[in-house]
Amino acid sequence: MEQSYSYLDIAKMVDHSLLNPALTTQELEQGCALALRYDVASVCILPYYLARCAQILAGSKVHASTTIGFPHGGHSTSIKLAEARQALQDGGQELDVVINISKARSADWRYIHDELAALTSLIHEAGAKIKVIFENAYLEDAAKIRLCAICAETGADWVKTSTGYAPTGATIPDLELMRTYSPPQVQVKAAGGIRDLDALLRVRAIGVTRVGATRTESMLEECRRRLGLEPLTAATATSAAPSGD
Repeated sequence: MEQSYSYLDIAKMVDHSLLNPALTTQELEQGCALALRYDVASVCILPYYLARCAQILAGSKVHASTTIGFPHGGHSTSIKLAEARQALQDGGQELDVVINISKARSADWRYIHDELAALTSLIHEAGAKIKVIFENAYLEDAAKIRLCAICAETGADWVKTSTGYAPTGATIPDLELMRTYSPPQVQVKAAGGIRDLDALLRVRAIGVTRVGATRTESMLEECRRRLGLEPLTAATATSAAPSGD
């Protein structure tokens, strides 16, 4: 049966994750090279290496991205704003921001709203995009629904399931809930547990447009194999080490 997607349809869903704090600079360099080779959507890299990542990706269609308030979200708003300013200065085009999980569990929705409004305004003024990480493992469904509403109100570009460092990551019920309760202009990103092409295709069917992935190479090589395309793995290239998802 003919596949209902192209290679780029799938590759441009992938944010190649390089967020494991133990990654060496050599592994970060190799990860950026891998992302370029497979023409993914973005590289989400450790903040300190973002400027170098943006330099490597310059002139390509692969975006440079990083995290804000990662992984626990408990930074003060002023620190998150400072992180975002630095990331934008370093060439960040997409910023993945962790909500204040404690405030969400405390139902302090005004705090959540005001923090996300400030961050979204700063990021959008710079021409960049914001993905808001909920960390669903710690939240009840009612809180997730309220967060979807706040993200719509504040103009977020994506709502995102998780950091990859909580007890659970992306689940089908959570993704269905987030897609149902987010307006069409707010996209959905799955992170944590998307480890092969079939998992990516399952979440794509729900309406997910991005996934955070560390197993990018094997996932996209399988995509190419199914589409009858030549492999992109270079004999002389060393893939980046697994970086935590």
